[in-house]
Parts: sequence; structure tokens; C-alpha cells
Amino acid sequence: MDEDFRKAALDYHRLPRPGKLSVEATKRMATQRDLALAYSPGVAAACEAIVADPQCAYEMTARGNMVAVITNGTAVLGLGAIGALASKPVMEGKAVLFKKFAGIDSIDLEVEERDPQKFIDAVAVLEPSFGAINLEDIKAPECFVIEQTLRERMKIPVFHDDQHGTAIIVAAAVRNGLLLQGKSLAEVKIVTSGGGAAALACLDLLVAMGASRENITVTDIKGVVYVGRPELMDPYKDRYARDTAERTLEDALPGADVFLGLSAPRVLRPEWLPKLAPRPLVLALANPEPEILPEAVRAVRPDAIVATGRSDYPNQVNNVLCFPFIFRGALDAGATTINEAMKVAAVEAIARLARIEASEVVAAAYGGSAPVFGPDYIIPKPFDPRLILEIAPAVARAAMDSGVAMRPIADFATYKETLERFVYRSGDLMRPVIFAARKQPKRIAYSEGEDERVLRAVQTVLDDGLAEPVLVGRRAVIEAKVQAMGLRMDLSESVRVLDPSQDDAVFGPLVEVYRAKVARRGVPADSCERVVRTRPATATALLLETGQVDAALVGGQGEWMRQWHQAYDVIGKRDDVSRVYAMTGVILPAGTLFFVDTHLLVEPTAEQVAEMTLLAAEQVRAFGLHPKAALLSHSSFGASNAPSARKMREALALIKAQSPELEVDGEMHADAALVQAIREKAVSDSPLTEAANLLVLPNLDSANIAYNLVKAAADGLQIGPVLLGMRKPVHVLVPSVTARGIANLTAVATTQA
Repeated sequence: MDEDFRKAALDYHRLPRPGKLSVEATKRMATQRDLALAYSPGVAAACEAIVADPQCAYEMTARGNMVAVITNGTAVLGLGAIGALASKPVMEGKAVLFKKFAGIDSIDLEVEERDPQKFIDAVAVLEPSFGAINLEDIKAPECFVIEQTLRERMKIPVFHDDQHGTAIIVAAAVRNGLLLQGKSLAEVKIVTSGGGAAALACLDLLVAMGASRENITVTDIKGVVYVGRPELMDPYKDRYARDTAERTLEDALPGADVFLGLSAPRVLRPEWLPKLAPRPLVLALANPEPEILPEAVRAVRPDAIVATGRSDYPNQVNNVLCFPFIFRGALDAGATTINEAMKVAAVEAIARLARIEASEVVAAAYGGSAPVFGPDYIIPKPFDPRLILEIAPAVARAAMDSGVAMRPIADFATYKETLERFVYRSGDLMRPVIFAARKQPKRIAYSEGEDERVLRAVQTVLDDGLAEPVLVGRRAVIEAKVQAMGLRMDLSESVRVLDPSQDDAVFGPLVEVYRAKVARRGVPADSCERVVRTRPATATALLLETGQVDAALVGGQGEWMRQWHQAYDVIGKRDDVSRVYAMTGVILPAGTLFFVDTHLLVEPTAEQVAEMTLLAAEQVRAFGLHPKAALLSHSSFGASNAPSARKMREALALIKAQSPELEVDGEMHADAALVQAIREKAVSDSPLTEAANLLVLPNLDSANIAYNLVKAAADGLQIGPVLLGMRKPVHVLVPSVTARGIANLTAVATTQA
């Protein structure tokens, strides 16, 4: 690393506080009663329950979600035997990854003990504290003995990630690489450079998946591992000793279909590459410099597929692809071990995910150009958010099928939904809406059918059964993008494509419909056809107006207000409302807040504030939430007679008259809306309980500022805006909308339809 990067790394670890981990309480400790419940005397009840039934520890303590990352620092991350203390930054980093990717609490334990038996004894006695043990950076061959002995002594999973994490990712890469090269695992010849823990674990797993041990040649620093070799041998290498005259890596290479390097830089020479079989798979995984650079391979063997351990080349073999999610599945199923069946399940899940189109997050990491399954994309990227949704359930199911699950998962559909909180922060909020949409999918039109975000969203919509999509756009462009993005949608069956410039039978009659609507609004008759053919929002709204679709999503590009006017000119408002309003949700760690009106009405009257509140409350109920509305102001409960304060008081009276059952109060400060104690100090008779979730602002400025401020300050996730009061379900996408946001609004529109 260069000096600037080194300094940045040191500052990262040092500032603003040392280290990368902290401990936070999960329960409130604000009162004397809280303290009594958390510690003495209340804690005795939990202790007695665990004495009566040890399984209660998983219900009453953090054990079931707690992993220990343990090392003795004898083989650290390419740094060697640097010792337990110096390894601590690495172990803290591993613990952070557990939390970041899978929500698993983790503690790093650095044990200054190089005697394997003493190390084993030190770890084994920790079993009551943890749900699983992640062994890390322990040198071979001691690591084999340590892991095997601990697995026998402990009734919780013990997993040496350097061995098995690497093996799982390598096996997934081999699975997909051979698929692309048209070869069978049972028949290929495999040659390794490296005979350490990782290499042998890779081979063990490949054999478990069907590779032939007779087709495997292991080489290390002393050459080929052959029967009777006297140097650097141990029982673990002996399993792969061959009766052969080959003595060097070069000797072993002829006809090799797979080269697996887990050794040292530059050990595979370019001049040896012609010896490999046609269409070889080269996994050069030494870090930071691989056994051979990918460009050197391609110069000699353009038919090869290459993987490395580096992030600056395609096909990075990175353990973070699997270990958080394997532990997630194992912990959730109460597995007593992580066995071969669970590892194979993880392999197949990872390989399968790479064959599905890349997610929006992966696309963003590639600058908007998503990778497609092929020679440069045989395994997913580490930041693909869907990894947990694929791997954890597969591992949990394998634990159950193989008989090691102490707490079997009864409903995998529900379990997968619980995992979505690690992927999509909108998951909990959207779940009831998505469930309702699946029950009766509707025809939903998208005005920007050529937008890649829309296309990704539509693939999700199809996969989740939320709607029957209709894409408005140029057919040739949409077809080309679907193919380039590797999407699985069928544009001739599951998705309808309508091109305003080509499909005269559909859009020709819509010109007359539009002309009739705008004839008295100053729109020249001779411009109507041009508008319908060139303004996607107008064309899409007309599809909705004429009943050819059941709901529509327009916008996402260009000015939001212009797109809104184009849709509103066609659809209009409901007869029973005076105006249309916009409600925006912000999902926060503590829950969701809804703000109204965030986009449309600059200075509403008291009557309009009342109306928007009732419409918003109706939509909040559609999210499966009980609306708790607070009318906000600079004034709190009559403290001011300013016009805006009087307006909010008048609105409250109107709301109570029209909907006496609604939980609402005002006018009040924002802190009083969110903190019951502040509210109770001001008034003793507020009908509003706990924190409000629907915040009604006195004007557009305050509403728009408030939701944007909260979203930015608290890293909130936006939902909407959701239009309230439209005559038919249509919503206008903001330019910053994501594919997940489009899918969420699709579900909302479907339920409204």
C-alpha cells in the first residue's frame, strides 16, 4: 500500500475513537424499574428459567445471535505469525463484517497460546457464552486438529473460515466456471498450487460435490504431493498423495482443466499455460499478488476463465460472500455444527445467484453497467444484498434436512421475509402492502419503460407476483436493455411493451381522448397527437384513463412537477375531494414517519389540512399501521395566535368532527409529537399515545424541508411520494427513485387499484 493509504488506514482505526467495535444495550434503562428488570432482582427470573431449560438461553440472552471470532495470530492475512495482539485489528474487522452483512453480534477474542491443546481448552470452555465460533488465521496443520477437536467437544458450530469460507466460494466459482466451459466436475483434472488449510479444504468440498480424487494433483513448495514423499507431509496431505512420477507443478499441468492457486506470487508461468486443457479455469488466489495476473493468462489463453482474490479484477474470490450468511442460517436454525451438507447448500446458492441478473446495488458499484453471468462474472460481488436471502435459508434448510437443527424453521417464506430487513429497509413497512398486491395482481403501466431502474423493478415485480407490467417505450431499446442487463423477463408473454411511436392501434384512439380533455384548456388541437406520441407520462395516463391498465407509474426522469401536471391533466382528482395531496414516508431505525403535504399544495387552508390528514391516515392504514397524527406548528397547544397556528387548531376541530375515532392532536411542536413525555408535560388530556407516525405540516415549505432534513440527518429511506385523492391510482416517481422504490410504489398502486 502507498503511504497515503497507510495513513488513511491508521486514521480510520484511530479516529474518532479507537477501534471498530462498541457494545450497545438492546433494552431501555431509563428508570429504576428498568434497572431492576435488567439486573437485580429481575435477572434472577431469567437465570432460573435457564436452569430449568437451557434452551431458554436462546430466548433470554444474546447467545443465539453471538459469534466469537477467535485466533492465536499464527497465520494472519498474508502477514504471517504476527501474534494475537497484532491480529486484533483483523479480528475486529471480521466482527464488523458479521454485523454489517448479517446483523450478527460478534466479539473478537485474541488468545496468546500456540500450543494447540491449550488453545483448544481455552476455546472449549467458552461454549456457554456464544452461539457459534469462527476460528480465524490459525496456521496449518494445527488448524485442522484444533477445529476437529473443538467440533467434537462443543455443541455449537465451529467454523474455520480460512478453510471452509474459501472452499465455498472457490466451489461456487468452479461450479459456474465449468458450466460456462461446458465441462463436468466429475471428469475434470484439477491441479493445485498450495497444500495448506485453504487448498485442502477446497479440494475436500469439491470431492464432496462430485470431483474425482484420482483426478486431483496437489503441489506445494516441495513440488507434487506423491505417495511416499518424505518432506512436509501430514495426514491431511496424505489423502491427496498420488502414485505418480510427476514431481513439479510444470509436470502436473498438462491436460489440467482447473488450476487452483492458493500459494504465492508468480508461481504459474505464462509459458506453461499452453499445457492446460482447452477452455481451462484458472483460479489464482494468492494475495495481494496472484500466482499469475489475469492479463497474462488472457494473452496466452483467451479461452480461459480467470478468478483472483483481488477486487480490481473480475471474479473476486472473497470469503465475505459467504461466512456472514452461513452463520446467519446456522444460528437461526439452532444448528449444532456446520456440516458438509450446509456448505454444499451455500455453494449452490452462491452459484445460482450469479446466474440471476445482478442487483441494482451491484450495478451502481459498476457505474450503472451491471455485470451479466459470463466469463467475467461467475460469482456474485460481495456487496450484492441478495446474498443473505439466498444463502441463509439454504443453509438453514440443509441443517434441518441433515438433522443438526435444534430449532427448525417452520415457515421459510416468513423466515425469508424476516431476512429482508438486512436487504431492504422498506421490508417491514411494505410487507402488508406486498401481501395484498400478490393476492390480486393488476395491470401496471410504466411511462419510462426504457429506464434501467424501471426494468430492474419490473423483474422484481414479476418475481414477487405483484403486478402485470406494461412498459411504455421504444420496443427495440427495451429489448436491447433487457438482454444486456441479463434480465429474465419475457417481453412476448409476461410483459407487454407499448411504443407510442409505433403502436397506432393503441395510441391512435388515445389522441382523440386527449383532445377532448384539453380542448378548453388552451391546448391546440393539432398538437394533441404530438403530445401523446412524445410525452410518455401523458400517454401512460391515457392508458389508465381508458381502462387499458389498472394503475400507472410515471416520471422518474426530468422535473417532477411537470410530470405530475401531465398525469393530472388526464386523470384528475376524485369527486369527493377538493385537492390532490402528496404523502412521503421516511423509514428510520426507530420506525416510519409520514409527512404531508410534501409536494403539491403551497399554503393549504384549514379545510385542506383536515382533508389531507384524513386521506393520509387512510393510506397509513393500508401500510398495516395504526395512524397517529400530529398537526405541527411553531406553536404548541394554543401558545400562539399566529395565522398558521390558528389554522392547525381549526383543522384539528374539523378532523375530530369528521373522524372522531382517529388518534390525532395539535397544534404542537415536533418534539412533542414524537416524545410522549414532552406532550404530557404540556397537556394532560392528549388522545395521542406514544410517538406520532403521521406528521401534518402547515405548508409545503415546512413539509418538504422536514422530510428531507429527517431523511438526510438520520439516513432515512424514502417511500413515495404517494399521491392522495387522484381519481385513479397513478403516482409520479422522483428522479432519485431506486428500483426497489419503484417496486414498492407498484405494490401501493396495485392495492389502490
